[in-house]
Amino acid sequence: MTFIDTHSHIYLSDFDEDRSLIVEGAINVGVHKILLPNVDSGTIDSMLRLCQSYPDNCLPMIGLHPTSVKENVEDELAIVEKLLKENSFIAIGEIGIDLYWDKTFFAEQEEAFRFQVALAKKYNLPIVIHSRDSFDELFNLLDGMNTTDLNGVFHCFTGTEIQAKKIITEYGFKLGIGGVLTFKNSGLAEQIKNIGLEHFILETDAPYLAPVPYRGKRNQPAYIPLIAQKLADVKGVSIDEIAELTTQNAKELFNL
Repeated sequence: MTFIDTHSHIYLSDFDEDRSLIVEGAINVGVHKILLPNVDSGTIDSMLRLCQSYPDNCLPMIGLHPTSVKENVEDELAIVEKLLKENSFIAIGEIGIDLYWDKTFFAEQEEAFRFQVALAKKYNLPIVIHSRDSFDELFNLLDGMNTTDLNGVFHCFTGTEIQAKKIITEYGFKLGIGGVLTFKNSGLAEQIKNIGLEHFILETDAPYLAPVPYRGKRNQPAYIPLIAQKLADVKGVSIDEIAELTTQNAKELFNL
């Protein structure tokens, strides 16, 4: 079985002591590709170094995370645009709206999202959307920006079946499924049980949101098979089918 972890932050300091072991551990369980969404200008160097060390396994995105949208948003977006001209990336991400932690820079988050979606269209790249407590706000933005040349994924999907169907039918986006699916009281299994497998890709969001039985501990790409097994149980199929379909979905979305 071959898997792709479509969303992992293993370039962060959480992995400074054992990063190579983390990558090798993922490869050993069949996770041969790890896709790396950026956070802000402070994470670019460590992310690119990791990709240089494992060019066949670790692939970078570029973007400004909504929780890093502050007073200096224009400077941060200028860096994103500059790097797009100088380097190859597989996606624009992680971008979006986050209204869980702080609503102070909501207007700036909206503007940063619009700007980065425009970059995605210009460079023909998919977008990776962070949508914490912000589905309605993102839908309002996408309704005015959605065109046939825009595609992407709602990372760490935790919404309702109605929201999932809007995402896949109106926007043609994928749903990123991670460790939350394994949480006993998340309710996510019920919301996605009627959604076709062609709409899912797998992710860890490492070091965050580790699946059961590692919930509360540091997440890592090697845990992707645990998420895949839970999705197989929910959908009533084999883990081999989950591996094959989600890997193909990821390859198509990110042009791998």
